[in-house]
Amino acid sequence: MPELNYHHLRYFRAVAHDGNLTRAAERLNLSQSALSIQIKQLEARLGHALFERRGRQLYLTEAGRIALDHADAIFSTGDELLETLRETGRGRRAIRIGALATLSRNFQIEFLRPILGRADTDMILRSGSTSELLSALEALNLDIVLLTQPPRTDAVTPFIAQEIYQQRVSLIGRPSDRAPGAGLSDLLSDHPVILPTLESGVRAQFEALVARLGITPQIAAEVDDMAMMRLLAREGVGLAVLPPIVVKGELESGLLAEFDALPGMMESFYAVTVKRRFPNPLIRALLSQVASQQTGEETGARVIAGDA
Repeated sequence: MPELNYHHLRYFRAVAHDGNLTRAAERLNLSQSALSIQIKQLEARLGHALFERRGRQLYLTEAGRIALDHADAIFSTGDELLETLRETGRGRRAIRIGALATLSRNFQIEFLRPILGRADTDMILRSGSTSELLSALEALNLDIVLLTQPPRTDAVTPFIAQEIYQQRVSLIGRPSDRAPGAGLSDLLSDHPVILPTLESGVRAQFEALVARLGITPQIAAEVDDMAMMRLLAREGVGLAVLPPIVVKGELESGLLAEFDALPGMMESFYAVTVKRRFPNPLIRALLSQVASQQTGEETGARVIAGDA
């Protein structure tokens, strides 16, 4: 049986990501007809059509989606091989970190602090949904992913989730809204609250807490972004149910205050990786010093990309 032609697979991957045969051919410095022949030869080898045409655009068939997943994994692994085996004598090393789009930026900075001052480090930061990040991690396009809940894992998707941080959850609001001597029940009864959405583990804990207290709080807003919860709290919309690390700067400056800790409520943060033969050594530096700040003297880490 003839082996798979990886040149054909590379050309297919380029067309699949571009969605347009003409543009892909120009980028690959091939004629459109030559590229089309390469794709047809791959389809013949696999026994399935990989694209269907709709107007001028090409769309992947089900077989095409499967082929692209494998192609991405194959060439990402090849890129990782070159990066890993060329490390001798290199002055800089890259680390690719994904974080849930709604994750606290303050927490991310604290987690990254061990490598922030390193002159030999390039950080590539990405944000997205849980499914997007885990797919990128599985395809080796990310080295580590930061989430607030551990992913489901099985024999097919062997993610390694490590709880790296846990912090209490509190009621956060403007100092001027604080009534002297007010207890937790009074605060929840007298002030509207800004809550995370129902998908959040913190929200489930909050619902259990108010049920135990026999309180039905007024909900000012349900928000899936911690940064927006912080801004709403600063505007006095209500008391935000947040870990204090999310509003660290505002607490230190006095713009916001921690009214009361919510008993039994904790927010957990997880670092998720996948098993690799050649893991990025910077991951070990991060995970081994989660609880302490690195005191290295190097400076000048270069942030290539990130989100606000």
